[in-house]
Formats: sequence, structure tokens, C-alpha cells
Amino acid sequence: MLRNLRELYQYRGLLLSLTQRELKARYRGSLLGFLWTFLNPTLQMLVYMLLFSVFMRQQIEAYPYFMFIGLLPWIWFSTSISGGASAISDRRDLLTKVRFPAQVLPATVVATHLCNFLLSMPLLVVLGLFFGHTPTWHLVAFPGVLLTQLCVTMALAYLISAINVTFRDLQQIIANLLTMWFFVTPVFYKAATIPEKFREVMVLANPMAVMITSYQSIFYDHQLPALEPLALWAGIALVLLGVASAIFERRREEFAEVV
Repeated sequence: MLRNLRELYQYRGLLLSLTQRELKARYRGSLLGFLWTFLNPTLQMLVYMLLFSVFMRQQIEAYPYFMFIGLLPWIWFSTSISGGASAISDRRDLLTKVRFPAQVLPATVVATHLCNFLLSMPLLVVLGLFFGHTPTWHLVAFPGVLLTQLCVTMALAYLISAINVTFRDLQQIIANLLTMWFFVTPVFYKAATIPEKFREVMVLANPMAVMITSYQSIFYDHQLPALEPLALWAGIALVLLGVASAIFERRREEFAEVV
């Protein structure tokens, strides 16, 4: 893992350049361009708000704001994982170049969607002010939650991208798993509404449940997130990142031949 991190730092200029290119290319030629960074999560929020506020009523105060808090980190996570799955297999043009650092490709996907997440945060703050939720000092916990989610997302992106090179069905499986994962994660409902006998397992075994309930604590409940589950997943994330980096490193030499 340390070697992988050192190489990422060594090639930080390339990582930054590829991330900028991805951000620019994403909306190139579209009429609204960069505004889609804000419009995409907003439109998703409106669709789900109609579903869960009108047809399947949720008795949660300031529900659009509550839902938006969960949607933003989920969009960052899910798009990073789905995009990371094909990060290696779709970039033969780069991998065949002499000494191209393959580890930059999954990192670029995660970094690109991280930028979209961070750029959408002002919209979250504005929506919170509209519903009477002013940010409080509990924002000091935000970097810790962000870093934990980053480690989990990077680890899964490395692991899945390395396996998908030879097992191309994996990206289709991941797409379906993410749909199921989405609905067992408390984005549209509070974790407290999960039946008590399932709650601990469903939340603690689901890293995104821990991340999203932590963001909800900071922005919606205005309190510090629960330390134990967050610390647990911070530790798991580091171990998982080490394992994923080792697998990625072991398979890196064959990427150019297989793709």
C-alpha cells in the first residue's frame, strides 16, 4: 500500500491532469456544461422526493434536505465504483504506453467524482439554510468522515478494477449490486426506522450506512457522528486498501497484455 501511495504522490501531476481532463470532458458540448454538477443530484432529489414524500410518505422534517445529505455521498461512492470497475479495462490506449502508472486510472475516477461531491456541497449548505439548518461547529468531523469514505472507495475501486480486467462480467454484477446496496442504505429513511433486530447488522456491516448516518449527524442533527462505527470502518478501510493495493500490484504487469 505504501508503495502505491508513494507512486500516486510521485505521479500527482498526472493524476491532477487526468482528473481535470475528465471533469472538462464530462460535459463538453452540453448546453449547461458545468451546471450539470449541481443539476444531476438536484434532479435525482426531486424524483425521489416525489416518490417518498407523496406516494410513500416519510414523516421526516425538512425531508428534501435530509435526503440530499445522503444522496451526495452515495452518488460519489456509486459512480466511483461503477466507473472504477472499467477504469483499467477501457484504457488500453494509455496502458500500452511505456511505463504508464496504471494505479493512476482508478484514482482518477475516484478523484473526479470526489471533486463533483465537494463542488455540490455549497448547494447542500444553501438547501440547509432554506430549511433552517445552519451549519454548526460539528463540521469539524466532516474531514474525518470524508477521508474514511475516500479510503473505502479507493480500496474497492482498486480491487474491482484489477479483477474486472480478466472477469469482465464483474462490472455488470457491480451495477446490479449497487442498486440493491442503495436501498439497504439509509438515504431515504432514518437508520432508527430499521427493525431493531436487524439495525446493528445492517448499519455496521454497511460502510455507506456508517458514512451517510455520519453526514446526517453533522448536517441534519447537528451533532458529532458516532465514533465507534466510524473508527471501526476507518480501520477496516486501511486494511482493505492495503489488500486491494497488493492485489492490484500483483496483477499490474499483465494489464497491458490482457486488455
